[in-house]
Amino acid sequence: MVRGKIIIYQVLPRLFGNAHAACTPNGDISVNGCGKLSDFTVRALQSNKRLGITHVWYTGVLEHATQTGYAEYGIRLDHPAIVKGKAGSPYAIKDYYDIDPDLADDVPQRMKEFEHLVHRTKQQGLGVIMDFVPNHVARQYYSDVQPERTKQLGADDDDAVAFNPNNNFYYLPNESFRGHFDLLAAAADPYTEHPARATGNDCFTASPHVTDWYDTVKLNYGVDYEHDRTPHFELLPDTWLKMRDILLFWADKGIDGFRCDMVEMVPVDFWEWVIPQIKSFYPHLLFIGEVYNPSLYHAYVEQGRFDYLYDKVGLYDTLRSVTCGYASATCIANAWQSLNGLEQRMVNFLENHDEQRLASDYYAGEGRRGIPALIAAACMNTNPLLIYFGQEFGEHGMDAEGFSGQDGRTSIFDYWSVSTIRRWRDKGTFEGTLLDTHERELQQQYVRILNLCLHEKTIGNGQFFDLTYVNKQGWKFNEHKQYAFLRKYKHEVLLVVVNFDSIAVNVAVNLPSHAFDFLQIPPIERIEARDLLSDATETISFLPYQATETHVDAYGGKLLKFTLSA
Repeated sequence: MVRGKIIIYQVLPRLFGNAHAACTPNGDISVNGCGKLSDFTVRALQSNKRLGITHVWYTGVLEHATQTGYAEYGIRLDHPAIVKGKAGSPYAIKDYYDIDPDLADDVPQRMKEFEHLVHRTKQQGLGVIMDFVPNHVARQYYSDVQPERTKQLGADDDDAVAFNPNNNFYYLPNESFRGHFDLLAAAADPYTEHPARATGNDCFTASPHVTDWYDTVKLNYGVDYEHDRTPHFELLPDTWLKMRDILLFWADKGIDGFRCDMVEMVPVDFWEWVIPQIKSFYPHLLFIGEVYNPSLYHAYVEQGRFDYLYDKVGLYDTLRSVTCGYASATCIANAWQSLNGLEQRMVNFLENHDEQRLASDYYAGEGRRGIPALIAAACMNTNPLLIYFGQEFGEHGMDAEGFSGQDGRTSIFDYWSVSTIRRWRDKGTFEGTLLDTHERELQQQYVRILNLCLHEKTIGNGQFFDLTYVNKQGWKFNEHKQYAFLRKYKHEVLLVVVNFDSIAVNVAVNLPSHAFDFLQIPPIERIEARDLLSDATETISFLPYQATETHVDAYGGKLLKFTLSA
């Protein structure tokens, strides 16, 4: 595992470099344009690094189903009925061994362009993370660059049976695909599939609905879903071997990690088998798993060997509720405590491609309201933090791009551009002169907080002590709107207080005797502490029998640091 704080910048190349300011809903690539891998110039990467990033997660670089035709390059056309949006979902993989042609300046050289991107990123001291989508593929999956000595998915399947441990897909024998949506979709002929195959979201019917992952088919890892999910792992299922080959193929490109999609829908036994094998060749590789069921966390970390998992239903949901005023800040302590020792193995985030933008009308309404949540997510422990591109500017995500509609999210299905990113890029200058005052101020707050995570040992390496339990119904401390904790590294101590309220407050933070014992801190009558966010100093007491008083701005925080005498 990587030591020190990991800060991941998730970005969709399709959107990042698109300079079209007036995109048309449902517009195709010729109308709306598309960003390229080459848009991640040295200057762009340096700008991201100054933000405080350690790794870039390039989302959607694998070739996926799309309504854009590349037949002249030997790439098969997808039927529009089974493609979500004009651009298509980055998670409906069409070829595990290829780069999405939309992202290339010269389509035949798309793999070389990706290799150059990896090299360019790493030259700037940044790690490269890419998606691995193991549970499902596009309905018309076909690799046109299948490596020698490997076989296409489904090439040897027996489609006359529903399940065979060596089949790559699940079949519905004697049934044709008849999805509950338009199977023509302006094409000359309707989409056909016989026999029908199970859909990606464990939909074992020939008639998926539009709410299903109808653009995908589920991969078979040797689990018989018809018979109580009986596993057949006595002989290694064929899908296991093919997935190992794919992971090794991309690891050999010099990347630094995989963000693995919906890993809980793939048997933990597969991960237990494959991750150690990949790491035996590439020990530095990170494996980050998307798991939503907390009851499975321990299994996928301890048995499945993942380095980190998403903390969606715990800290993300909690911080969102507290930020919006639906929950008490006391719930933050409950969120990390419920992880039962796995809090250091979770990726914290406030936004990603699946979730609504923090500044959207459906969430907080403005980016600055998320600062207390950002401080908490970034500074509570030593585990990784994820930032979604545009979050640092307060991107609203309120466009009606096409397939996804106006839902508070930045579309992953459409050709579009992101307003704040486009104005920050400003024709490749990255000077941000087109951003408004609020956007620039928010960006500077992110720069400050994220760089503190990288350079302050108390945050990146220190011990953590939650102060919630001694500040309930406290004097001058509203436990529903304020949250406080301690960090300590060697002789350095950090008191963190965040305020989710819309008004500035004077707070008095209780410090329990146990904190002094646990962190080995002596009582201090008076000491000069520096606020790492503002660089201002103030005199505070640090005692078990007297509350520590300070002032915290609306939607703000204090990071008061002092050094103990040697």
